[in-house]
Amino acid sequence: MLNGLWLAFFLVAAVSGLAQWLVGGQPQVFAAMVASLFAMARLAVEVMVLLFGTLTLWLGVLRIAEKAGVVEWLSRLLAPLFKRLMPEVPSGHPALGLITLNFAANGLGLDNAATPIGLKAMRALQTLNPSTTTASNAQILFLVLNASSLTLLPVSIFMYRAQQGAPDPTLVFLPILLATSASTLAGLLSVAWMQRLRLWDPVVLAWLGGGALVLGGFMGVLATLSAAALATLSSLLGNLVLFGLIVVFLAIGAWRRIPVYETFVEGAKEGFDVARNLLPYLVAMLCAVGVLRASGALDVVLGGMRWAVEALGLDSRFVDALPVALTKPFSGSAARALLIETMQTHGVDSFAALVAATMQGSTETTFYVLAVYFGAVGLQRARHAVGCALLADLAGVVASIAVCYWFFA
Repeated sequence: MLNGLWLAFFLVAAVSGLAQWLVGGQPQVFAAMVASLFAMARLAVEVMVLLFGTLTLWLGVLRIAEKAGVVEWLSRLLAPLFKRLMPEVPSGHPALGLITLNFAANGLGLDNAATPIGLKAMRALQTLNPSTTTASNAQILFLVLNASSLTLLPVSIFMYRAQQGAPDPTLVFLPILLATSASTLAGLLSVAWMQRLRLWDPVVLAWLGGGALVLGGFMGVLATLSAAALATLSSLLGNLVLFGLIVVFLAIGAWRRIPVYETFVEGAKEGFDVARNLLPYLVAMLCAVGVLRASGALDVVLGGMRWAVEALGLDSRFVDALPVALTKPFSGSAARALLIETMQTHGVDSFAALVAATMQGSTETTFYVLAVYFGAVGLQRARHAVGCALLADLAGVVASIAVCYWFFA
């Protein structure tokens, strides 16, 4: 899928370039496309410089959290909820612990730990599945929640904004938090509807109702603030949460007598390897997106979307962020490249860039998650998994647009 998407970017750019030359009389378009190739390759290396440091720092701190038992504690805390959302999974089954551990790792941003744990959880659920080719209800719920962007601390978004010169990289913290809450809730409710889950169970109601009350009260407070005050509060909370988590992890690690320095270095080495391996993918996608923009093809598509939005009498400023939303379900690297390109083209704190960053943080690579998790256990029939996951993505996109108009318009 990623192979076809990347090839399509270049083929569409080639057709658009020929049209600009033969029909539009602009032969200089090819010079612009070649120049864009080299510019984007250079940009990828510049992004990597900060990425090395950020991933090394963050994965070092998160390794302390892992060894200090923070993720395991979250697993025990959430286990009663998932036991009721997956009634066909027997009490005490290893899958429940693995599922909870996967979600806890995702919430803390432990992507490298969350994926292998998630694959183990999917295999454990497959032992309970009477079919070798059709996904069970529990497997579908697990996948949809994974595909609804559970990460609550989008460090990578902050990092990309910082690399592009944002004076306040965490400005989008609250918008992403609200938008990702909407996508996760939409995913859960859609699966609950399809599977007739008993959401009125006291434990489920306590979790969902409590979360809704906290979120509703929080939004009620936010509703009393001006746009400038909202941006200030988002910045304050983003920085406070980020630094506060680091201090808490270090304090718990020290209290548990974990050698925090050695543990940090151990995790940091992994961060260095992750960042190094990401460079070829970043170069590939940034170059493809750069050529697409330089050929004029992306402007034509966005122009059509903008015309349609304005014909409905709506504000069309969010249209420039839509390429991120349209690409994210297929490829995280392509969406990341489009986010960086949007920041470069429109400005890191432009409305389009802020919406794109919020979309990137509140949606997921649905088809990639589907292929990896279901492919790992040989499942061929996804049933309602794709529809529910895409509905969660749509909720995240719509919420991102609405929240950004609320915060930044």
